[in-house]
Amino acid sequence: MAIVDNSQLGKETTYVDRYAPDLLFPIARSESRASLGITETALPFIGEDVWTSFEVSWLNTKGKPQVAIGVFSIPCDSKNIIESKSFKLYLNSFNQERIESKDALIETLEQDLSIAAGASVSVELNALSDIQHVALPQGTCVDDIDADAFIYEPSAELLRSNSELIVEETLYSDLLRSNCPVTGQPDWGTVVVSYKGPKIDSESLLRYIVSFRNCQDFHEHCCEQIFTDLLAQCGCDSLSVMARYTRRGGLDINPYRATSDRAVVCPTTRFVRQ
Repeated sequence: MAIVDNSQLGKETTYVDRYAPDLLFPIARSESRASLGITETALPFIGEDVWTSFEVSWLNTKGKPQVAIGVFSIPCDSKNIIESKSFKLYLNSFNQERIESKDALIETLEQDLSIAAGASVSVELNALSDIQHVALPQGTCVDDIDADAFIYEPSAELLRSNSELIVEETLYSDLLRSNCPVTGQPDWGTVVVSYKGPKIDSESLLRYIVSFRNCQDFHEHCCEQIFTDLLAQCGCDSLSVMARYTRRGGLDINPYRATSDRAVVCPTTRFVRQ
């Protein structure tokens, strides 16, 4: 993809361990959204992208290593996403950097990431002793349906709904897989669809989710495609889509998109593969 030709993605990399904010590589959301008919001035959703890093480390003023779990929330109306390898390299650049305090590090992270994203990014640095709650998604899993005739490229035409039956329910699948658009590495995830409106045929939703198996695109765009396809094909009155991906390189990415009547903040419960 020409969009990442100048990034470190898919290239041999020299890891630096001193502060280097110039490592961050922003990618405009507009190009991917244009393929979905989405304009930046009229987003059909609210939401955010929540990144979790399990490898945040720096030195205190005495040179003693510090560690934390970082949580980074990027609003979906930001101009850019941040390419994941550059994000990891940037975080690693603090490894041998002496930082006055955790609050000082948070301030630096928020400043640099907000500049790269083109919107205000919030940062939490959690102690390893903080318990992270892990659970199954709420709702009904569609994965045990005995379906066939699968295809492996995204197709909204697979989705079906019953306009005569209006429901409010949550469906989920652990069978989401997409692939890095540059390296081809697989990205595994769980997708949770919560909606009100014409009842979505569960088997058609399963086939649709599986159809992303050979898709090569960024996590954020896959979530937005699922959201816009469901909204258009199934006529949902209210909708949220959350895609929680497993970590790669110490980072996981969790996009959340919803209609304006739902919470803008991504639910925080972690799933079993995270």
